[in-house]
Parts: sequence; structure tokens; C-alpha cells
Amino acid sequence: MADQLMKGAVADITAAVGKTPIVRLNHVAEEVKSEIYVKVEYLNPAGSMKDRVAMNIIRDAEERGMLRPGGTIIEATSGNTGAGLAMVAAIRGYKCVFVMPDKMSQEKIDGLRAYGAKVVICPTAVEPSDPRSYYSVSRRIVEETPGAFYANQYHNPANPEAHYVNTAPEIWEQTGGDFDVFVAGMGTGGTISGCGRYFKERNPDVQLIGVDPIGSLYYEYVKTGRLTKAFSYYVEGIGEDFLPSTMNLSLLDDVVQVDDRECFLMTRDLVRREGIFCGGSCGAAVMGAIKYARTLKEPKKILVLLPDSAQKYLSKIFNDEWMRSNGFLDVDETSGTVAHILKQKPGQVITAELSSTVRDGIKLLKKHGISQLPVLDDHQRHCGIVSELDLLNFLLQNEGQLDQPLKELITSDYATVSPHTRIQLLKSIFNDAKVVLVVENDRLLGLLTKIDLIDYLASEQAAAK
Repeated sequence: MADQLMKGAVADITAAVGKTPIVRLNHVAEEVKSEIYVKVEYLNPAGSMKDRVAMNIIRDAEERGMLRPGGTIIEATSGNTGAGLAMVAAIRGYKCVFVMPDKMSQEKIDGLRAYGAKVVICPTAVEPSDPRSYYSVSRRIVEETPGAFYANQYHNPANPEAHYVNTAPEIWEQTGGDFDVFVAGMGTGGTISGCGRYFKERNPDVQLIGVDPIGSLYYEYVKTGRLTKAFSYYVEGIGEDFLPSTMNLSLLDDVVQVDDRECFLMTRDLVRREGIFCGGSCGAAVMGAIKYARTLKEPKKILVLLPDSAQKYLSKIFNDEWMRSNGFLDVDETSGTVAHILKQKPGQVITAELSSTVRDGIKLLKKHGISQLPVLDDHQRHCGIVSELDLLNFLLQNEGQLDQPLKELITSDYATVSPHTRIQLLKSIFNDAKVVLVVENDRLLGLLTKIDLIDYLASEQAAAK
């Protein structure tokens, strides 16, 4: 082989990672005055921003002696990190085993196998600590495999470091720092934490906005400091049901919540109206950016990171039959959402203030004949709930303490949805949560229990006869 490369060539495919373009959106964000730009990361060789992470994780592991020639890379992945790791492994002679949740697209699974990797599929709807979860299974495989290296993107500092030393400097050089807001989906935290730290060091006024799907726990945790119930959702690659150590939430200026349907419809619009061939988490990030732009009093330059390609979702998001069967396409907007349940539920939601006492809470429950009481902070943003069972347990253990602050009884035994959340998703949420709070733009619109859903479904069936 010649010692010198042909002019214009690179030594191997990993040298082609990066230098992805930034593109202005011209159609899907017409409603907002802010300019929205996107960093098109699916143009990386293995199809996503995770190529950068994979290269840094493997480099770091090799330097530390954790990954040796002939070793096996093992990772719990939604697909993109796996693809990046498999690409590098193919060049450097490593074997790969990837553990994935069963909600991931077949294209992602087939793509990993195309690199020669072994793929193990695990159930999505289990707790992270469950031995069947893809986190637990990946750790078990590591223990059973000689010469194994666990990439561990959720707790490996080389993940956010990849964006601090690579993605963010590239963006800064491309733009000259000429943007006001950086928006990214919240998954492992690598992008938010790495890029966010770099940008804040150079301009503390840059706003860092995370986007989180309904069903993930980030949104509620950032807003209230409480870990609420996480539940299944369809969009892939963002959101979590635990807190990765690679996520630095202190950098965030705000979090925007999105639901599956608006993520998928925006993804399809980005392809059809902007010609940007991107995946579901990209639609989520752009939808989050638009929602954030709607709250601004003056226009800003907003930069959104688009993680991956539409190629991995052709059988789902871009399949009309799949979209219809899951309630995301050709939906009757006159019914079928949380907003329609709220319309049928008389009266306003009853709440307590943080300054309320246990005595106040009991009076409110008794007066209104309710069993759940959301508690609002000084900004009228909910910070949790108190149930009649919480009050009962408190009184049994603390006789005569009626003037104790109600805030000491606040729990996180609830899930959060938006008015646009589909009834189909709400049904599955109630498998994990007793109470659902309906929130939009940080404002509490209502509280729903199983009986509210039952009453709505019964009235719909009666009306159909």
C-alpha cells in the first residue's frame, strides 16, 4: 500500500466523521419569528452524531488499556451509538455485542448486524433495575465475556467529552458563535452536557434548551426536583427512565416537553418540506425548538442538533400503516386526546399552596370530595401531589401535628402529560401511574385518574350507539 494518500482521500472511514453542515429551516418553522437552524448530524458515516461519541469512547478505552486487540465491545444502545461503535470496531478488529430495547426499529437492528455485531433484544416496559432490562442484560454479558469492554455511554465521561472536544468546537467555528439558543434532545446527556459546557464557557448568555418526550422523567425532574413515574413512549433515542451520570442538568436553562405524535409529524414534515432526511428524535428537537420560540418576546437565532437519519425509521415513522395503527396519522382532532377528557370533567383543578398546612390539605380534600391534591409553588407551577393516603399515614405516625407544612408530604407518584396526549397513550400510562397531571407551558390544567378515563370512554361508546 502506498505511503501517501491520493489527494482528497482520507485514510479510513473514521476520518470522515464530522464537518456536518448547518442548514436554515425555511418552511416548518414559518409560524415563529425566530430563525431556526439545524446541525445535520446524519451525514456522519455511520448515520448519526454518535459516531463522534463512539470514536472518543474507543480512543479513551484504548489509551486506558481497557480495550485490547481482539476484545469485545458491549453496549446498551438504542442503535446509533452501536452503529458508531460497530463502524470503528470493523476497522480496528474488535467484536461487538449490542443490547437493545424491543421498541427499536428493525432497520437499526439489521444495520448493527450488517457490521457483524451480535444484537440482543430486551423488553422496553421494565424498570432499569429489572434483570430483563437492556441495562441489566448488558452488564451481565460483560461479566460473562472474556476481554469485554463495556462502553457504558450512560456513565462514561468520554461521552460528553466527545461533544466538548469535537462537536461544540466545530459548531463554534462554523457559526462564529452567532447563535442565541442551542436545542438538543435529552438522552444520555452527552450532547447537552458536552456542547453546553463549551458554549457556556465562551458565552454565558447562550441559552441551553433540552427537549424531553412525554414518558421520560427529565422534564419533571428539572422542573420539580422529583423523580416521577416514567412510562413507555414511541420516539427512539431520547428520554430516560433513570438519571445517567453523563447528564449535567445544571447547565440547562429550560426543558420543553413533546409527545410522540407531534415528534413524528414534524419528522415527516422535515423530510417532505425541508428535504432533510432525518429521524424521529430530530422531529422532537425541532418541535421543542418551535415550542420554545413561541414563548420568546423577541426573535432569536436558534440552533438545533439533528441526531440521525430517516433511513432507520422507514418501517415506522414513514410507514402510513404503522402511523395509523398507533394513532399518529389521520386522527380525528375533535376527540381522542387528554384535552377532550378535561372538557368533559366539570370544575377547575383544586390545588394547595406550598405554604399550606396538613390541616389545610385535609379541609380541601373534604370540602371538594377529592383524593389527590396537587401542590403549587410560588410561581403557580406544580411541585408534586399529596394524596389522602399520604395524609392518613402522616396522621397515624404524627398524632396532633395538623399544623405541620403540607410540603413535607409531597410525593412523586404521578405522571405528566400534555393536553394533546392521545387517549391510546393515556391508557398505557395508567398501568404505571395512579394519577396524571395535565401540564402545558408549565401551567397545571388538570388532574386525571383512572375513573376519569373510564367515564370518558363510556360516554364515547354510549354516544356511538
